Amino acid sequence: MEHIRKQALLASTLVTKGDEEDPSAIVTKALGDLQQSVDSRLKEIEAKTDTTKLETRLKDLETKANRPAGGIDKKDEEAAAIEKKAFGTYLRFGMNTPAEELKTLTVSSDPQGGYLAPPEMSSEFIRDLVLVSPVRSVASVRSTSAPSVQYPKRTGITNARWKGETQTQEASEPTFGQAEIVVKEVNTFVDVSNQLLQDSAGQAEAEVRLALSDDFGQKEGRAFILGNGVLEPEGILTNAEIQTVLNGHAANLSVDQLIALQYSLPAAYRNVATWAMNGTTLGKVRTLKDGQGNYAWQPALQADSPSTLLGRPVIELPDMPDLAANGFPIVFGDFSGYRIVDRVGLSIMVNPYLLATNSITRIHASRRVGGGVLQPAKFRKLKMATS
Repeated sequence: MEHIRKQALLASTLVTKGDEEDPSAIVTKALGDLQQSVDSRLKEIEAKTDTTKLETRLKDLETKANRPAGGIDKKDEEAAAIEKKAFGTYLRFGMNTPAEELKTLTVSSDPQGGYLAPPEMSSEFIRDLVLVSPVRSVASVRSTSAPSVQYPKRTGITNARWKGETQTQEASEPTFGQAEIVVKEVNTFVDVSNQLLQDSAGQAEAEVRLALSDDFGQKEGRAFILGNGVLEPEGILTNAEIQTVLNGHAANLSVDQLIALQYSLPAAYRNVATWAMNGTTLGKVRTLKDGQGNYAWQPALQADSPSTLLGRPVIELPDMPDLAANGFPIVFGDFSGYRIVDRVGLSIMVNPYLLATNSITRIHASRRVGGGVLQPAKFRKLKMATS
């Protein structure tokens, strides 16, 4: 740049001196020399600055970046290949995988490979057993659309007398009454998070409904045996009109008393009657023998026929009490004498609005059913006592 400046000064000096030469020719010559100097200087600068290598490197980096996984270092690629090999070996051999492979891939640590072997979420749901009484299978079941059902009942017969040919007849007055079964209600509700309902793809609500069904079935079955008749249906063991047969011992069952219990029932009822007890009592009954050493219990000879006790079938009711002093562990009778009245089956109402501000859905459930002993004479119960 200093050389160019000097050329310009020289040209201006020549013009100002006013030599004999033509001033315009001098200026033209000076400008030409200046142009040549500038061009040569630029060529020197370009020669000294070699951009070829820079352009080549930039082109190589651009090509590498455009490849799949181009940003991964060679070491990273080698590490990924080793992990893939170790995972494949683990799939083939499981815990028998060689130690050097297990060191590479560890399922107990997520960063070391645990993410590659996630646990399986099974669609099978584990549920505890809920014992539901099968009393409906032997009782008399009816439906109603009213809050209660009244049954006319004859409580006495006529009073006919043997008379001679000319003797005057006497009037009879049969007595009547009525038995009423009032429908009772059992209910509850369950609050479920909206996120749980959404994320479980319907499984959460289905499980809640199943849990409600099991709970209501268990509650009504127990009420049919032990219900107090106030808020619950009247239970068979609660009815005070059913006659009692004493076992003669507070703890040990007696075959003789079971026979006495059976034949204390009128033949019309006895011939269609069923024994009812829980599993614990049933286990004791199966060991009982008569005076000749024969078991009172007779197993079923065919798949569809029930086992029998003294010739009559047995039903296992989980809500019957265990063998205990002053308890009633066994009932024998014609269960058509117990009436179950269904008003409303299991009713489930989903309310997503009540607790919507808390992102909670409330599921209401209710059941309306009544039950009671219509004919106490069809039953006998065994009392574990001497008096």
